[in-house]
Amino acid sequence: MFKRGASYYVRLREHYRDRWISLGRNREQAAERYRELKTGWRPVSRLTVEEAAGKWLETYIPTRWNDKGVELARRRVALYLVPHFQFKSLAAVTPDDLRRYRRDLEKKAISRQTVAHLLSDARCLFRWCESEGLVQKAPVPRGLLPRIQERPPDALNLKEEQAVLAVPEPYRSIVQLGLATGLRWGELVRARASDVQRGMLVVSHTKPGKVRRVPLPADLLEELRFKIGPLVPIHDSWGFTKQVRRYSGVTRFHPHQLRHTFATGGWNAGQLAALQLALGHSSIVVTQRYARLTDEHVRAEAERIAGNSVADSVAEAPGALAPSPLTRVNTRAERCESG
Repeated sequence: MFKRGASYYVRLREHYRDRWISLGRNREQAAERYRELKTGWRPVSRLTVEEAAGKWLETYIPTRWNDKGVELARRRVALYLVPHFQFKSLAAVTPDDLRRYRRDLEKKAISRQTVAHLLSDARCLFRWCESEGLVQKAPVPRGLLPRIQERPPDALNLKEEQAVLAVPEPYRSIVQLGLATGLRWGELVRARASDVQRGMLVVSHTKPGKVRRVPLPADLLEELRFKIGPLVPIHDSWGFTKQVRRYSGVTRFHPHQLRHTFATGGWNAGQLAALQLALGHSSIVVTQRYARLTDEHVRAEAERIAGNSVADSVAEAPGALAPSPLTRVNTRAERCESG
């Protein structure tokens, strides 16, 4: 018997392969089950999937997710997991049952991303059952979650950005603040004038729960200098979205596009690490998903590389004259200006 993570396991040799059997998290119960295992005991739970999901929602999920995540998990279990498995015994669930669950979800009028979230919940549930010793092994097959097609950047182009910045007040100032800081809508409506300190906006109520400081441009600081109270007087995101669409003519606008536009501009500037801190992402991989190079930036970089390749090939040609030191300096300066 050995401990891996928070649970105790025993390794058995079956069919020329090592098989792990979970004995649960309690040491005394694990030792008792280990002694019973020598006489042929196997963990068989008498719980149904619905009862196991209730325990999972009651004991595990509140310690891992925030209140909003707990409520979403409860709704997903009640609307999808329980109706599918109904009164099926937890010990009787097989990998094929979870594959059928995926096929049934894909037939519903829900997005592929939602299907992935629901299957991720089911995988977490059965792995928790294994760690608690309720099942011998989690019946989660490989490749259960569908692959999600990467979506193109959802940022505003230059024309759209100018259009949304031309809307009347108070919508213009909200758009300007979102484009300058990259804050989420919930962070925008909670921002107050007292949070502006030494040219930085201190964002304390964030999604990951970490305080971050976002630098503000000089023109925006000048506008916020005489502000008092909340920086955003509108809390209804849908009402704000409708008014910006109405005045700007950008029918695809939504508030989160301001965050994507900010991220794309920061990535084009080449400051990915600083952009990660400004956006408040725990991983730089998430920042890379938000920040994408624009087509214009990629085209300009490709032309610059192509121009450098042509210049290098001419310089290396037989009989070519070596460039003078002054020419090298001028060429380097031109490259810096163009880059």
